[in-house]
Amino acid sequence: MKNDPAVCVYVGEPLARYGFGHGHPFGPDRLDTFWREAQRRGLDERVCVCPPVAAGQDAIELFHTHDYVERVKAQSASGAGYLDFGDTPAYPGVYEAAAHVVGSGLDAVARILAGRCRRAFVPIGGLHHARRDAAAGFCVFNDCGVIIEALRAHHGIRRVAYVDIDAHHGDGVFYAFEADPELIFADMHEDGRYLYPGTGAAEETGQGAAAGSKLNVPMSPGADDTAFFDAWHWVEAFVRAAEPEFILFQCGADSLADDPITHLRYSAEAHAFAATHLCRLAEECCAGRILALGGGGYNRHNLAQAWTAVLRAFLDTPAAP
Repeated sequence: MKNDPAVCVYVGEPLARYGFGHGHPFGPDRLDTFWREAQRRGLDERVCVCPPVAAGQDAIELFHTHDYVERVKAQSASGAGYLDFGDTPAYPGVYEAAAHVVGSGLDAVARILAGRCRRAFVPIGGLHHARRDAAAGFCVFNDCGVIIEALRAHHGIRRVAYVDIDAHHGDGVFYAFEADPELIFADMHEDGRYLYPGTGAAEETGQGAAAGSKLNVPMSPGADDTAFFDAWHWVEAFVRAAEPEFILFQCGADSLADDPITHLRYSAEAHAFAATHLCRLAEECCAGRILALGGGGYNRHNLAQAWTAVLRAFLDTPAAP
């Protein structure tokens, strides 16, 4: 079936422009690499392909401070310097590219909540390191954080489950919502003693009224699919018990074996497994509402395999009767 409205995927040049030059791990070729593999497998014939959408500054500032957004705009115009301490260089048009990452996620949320699709995937998204007032780790604007704030401000959805299987801890989301009991956070990542950003210990479970609303699962370097499957039941049980109204799934592909900057050894089966189980959980808990965001992944073959596995799971997991 061509253009099945059940699953939307965001593809287009404005989204692909979010990348920091050829030779940088987060290069501008990542979207095309995924989409070529999706086309090779015929998945493009089964989804609704959506054009990227730019977020307005007011939407970006649901999460980010005005001063920080203005600084990104200024450095985007000049193309000079770094937006953090050396990982995230400015380039001409970086503001517009990052605004398309945010806006595509917001558009996906609106489509899901309006019943125009059941599930959606934004491959260039999941920029989970950016802080409210700063860039970090290749992440200019934290689309995850903006989406969470927009769900609350514009859609009346309070209980959001954020599930992250990127090799790196989603610190920009965790610390922004560390004291928020209604943001359910579950993150499986390489142990921070061995990998940037060095956070996400199992003892970090939330602050104050939010204590116990956050689950960090540090994985040992070299952890494989078996270790992933063994640990997954904690994540699934944790999210189910929270009874979320919406699920955000950050499906970074840098947790696969042979990524150039990480040390986990999953295969794409881990991503297929997580996506399938989260779709089932979304059907059980929140009327099927789930949005996937691509996250990291710096081995291009791995990225294509992991993200097409997620997309296939989104297409093949049945909706609740």
